[in-house]
Amino acid sequence: GECNIQYALDPCSETYYIIEVNARLSRSSALASKATGYPLAYVAAKLALGTPLTEIRNSVTKTTMACFEPSLDYVVVKIPRWDLQKFAMVGKVLGSSMKSIGEVMSIGRTFPEAMQKAIRMATPGVDGFESNPSVKSYDDDELETHLSEASDERVYVVAEAFDRNWDIQRVHELTRINHWFLLKLQAITHLRRTLQNFSLAQLPLLTLQYAKQNGFSDCQIAKAIGSTEDEVRKLRIRHQIVPVVKQVDTLAAEFPAMTNYLYITYNGTENDVEFNERGIMVLGCGAYRIGSSVEFDWCAVGCVRTLRKLGHHSIMVNYNPETV
Repeated sequence: GECNIQYALDPCSETYYIIEVNARLSRSSALASKATGYPLAYVAAKLALGTPLTEIRNSVTKTTMACFEPSLDYVVVKIPRWDLQKFAMVGKVLGSSMKSIGEVMSIGRTFPEAMQKAIRMATPGVDGFESNPSVKSYDDDELETHLSEASDERVYVVAEAFDRNWDIQRVHELTRINHWFLLKLQAITHLRRTLQNFSLAQLPLLTLQYAKQNGFSDCQIAKAIGSTEDEVRKLRIRHQIVPVVKQVDTLAAEFPAMTNYLYITYNGTENDVEFNERGIMVLGCGAYRIGSSVEFDWCAVGCVRTLRKLGHHSIMVNYNPETV
């Protein structure tokens, strides 16, 4: 069967340590299967039963074998869901021990698009990659401390550092986050500042489209230009700036995909699937929280199965990668 191993890697020396070994299917395994369209648990079970890898058919493409290495033409971001504020005595500094209660998975064609979608999924009320009021109150010394010590506020303190015009090297030395990621995150801050130079009437359509391609929500854009979410949405739709639906594709379109995992993106020109029939949308529970767990997603699965028996087409919308 499947075995899940978690490593800690020192990017400077390439020294690594094994943190944890799970001789079972883990939450990360479920995420990896959905992210790649490669059914890890199914393949592992077949291998355990003695079937060679070259004889296991890929259940996504239906035509290739499981020995094909997954190749992606999209970006997947996983962000943990924290509820540390519910506990009076818990330490907020993050290490190798498990402190998250769940996670979200977002998919896009660019890292900024997927990252901003994931931030909104993990914390309702947060519009994207930006600071928050509590982090804004830190002085520079406190901000440096929070950058060097990873906590559940890590995304917000990095955003605040860029808001204060700290350069990438300074943030890298404090966080040890790879320069590539910091460069992409800083670009989000720069784009938000660009949007602040315009009103709704002045906003260039190319700038609006570029903001959507980088994961900005209508609400985010509205706050930047001093308008409302509804007005931004009306402008966007009037000029046909709308997302397209894409399939999770194991082999980057080298072979036709048959998967039913879909995502939307503004970095595309046509849908991968056709919408010729009316259907029913079922909303999943999203990331797990204390007080809500898998039973909510089981309700959604039961609903979809019932709709299928009644002859209705259905689609489930959920950003929780741990569920069915």
